[in-house]
Amino acid sequence: MASNGVNDKSLIVSFGEMLIDFVPTTSGVSLAEAPGFLKAPGGAPANVAIAVARLGGKSAFVGKLGDDEFGHMLAGILKENDVIASGINFDTGARTALAFVTLRADGEREFMFYRNPSADMLLRPEELNLELIRSAKVFHYGSISLIVEPCRSAHLEAMKVAKEAGALLSYDPNLRLPLWPSAEEAREQILKIWDEADVIKVSDVELEFLTGSNKIDDETALTLWRPNFKLLLVTLGENGCKYYTKAFHGTVEAFQVKTIDTTGAGDSFIGALLCKIVDDQSVLEDEQKLREILRFANACGAITTTKKGAIPALPTPAEVHKLLNASK
Repeated sequence: MASNGVNDKSLIVSFGEMLIDFVPTTSGVSLAEAPGFLKAPGGAPANVAIAVARLGGKSAFVGKLGDDEFGHMLAGILKENDVIASGINFDTGARTALAFVTLRADGEREFMFYRNPSADMLLRPEELNLELIRSAKVFHYGSISLIVEPCRSAHLEAMKVAKEAGALLSYDPNLRLPLWPSAEEAREQILKIWDEADVIKVSDVELEFLTGSNKIDDETALTLWRPNFKLLLVTLGENGCKYYTKAFHGTVEAFQVKTIDTTGAGDSFIGALLCKIVDDQSVLEDEQKLREILRFANACGAITTTKKGAIPALPTPAEVHKLLNASK
């Protein structure tokens, strides 16, 4: 039987929220001062699914959208980007989530969310496409889906089903404090499922938040390590990333680019990593190979910061190889 490419590849399933970011047409202004907004599809787990597909991997998204124009637009964007959409539900009673994002002059972001409740929060365990989740080789998720019921129960059920089916669990907390009732609740819920993961990525800001320490060093990072982990990553923006495994740890330098908008950089990074390890997890035990993969992931993250918005900025393999070759 002839192979048909993408179907031969192992599946990466992303679970969680997809929403519309409204980004000011002018950078460096407050939401109140913004003269207008552009709508940009977003939501970290959806960004990861598209990042994987754009790099030639096989990905699916599991979540809930509003049965409204924005929800159907988002589902269409996933399909256009070759993401399997059979895990998407539509809610007739709630709207697709919206986020208004200010881009500060330095490219960092501040958020104001419209969700009360939005469709993604209303995904119920019985609506999950379990067949799709069981076929995942990697199951990736964040923490926004842990904030309220019934989505929290759906998240925990999906994780359990994926783990029982032998999937590698990948966790990027993607902290959005304005969405949580309190910082304490955020910390408690994020850490409640900490031990279940195989691979965890945190940013330097999340490291400080979760540890309560303002030091970004190995000692602080290793307080988040668990014996069953295969890989713990700390992303450091323009300073690259730190990696920790049972056997070794180190730092991989970043690429110097002209940053316009950091949206989606972390999702691009983790999508690239998952793409590279889904078919061969032994690379997590080979430091040289892992460093090469993290250099590739850093390049993907860097390219994503050079354009506005997450999904339009996620790189193709050709763009990544161009940057890697230029930096040899």
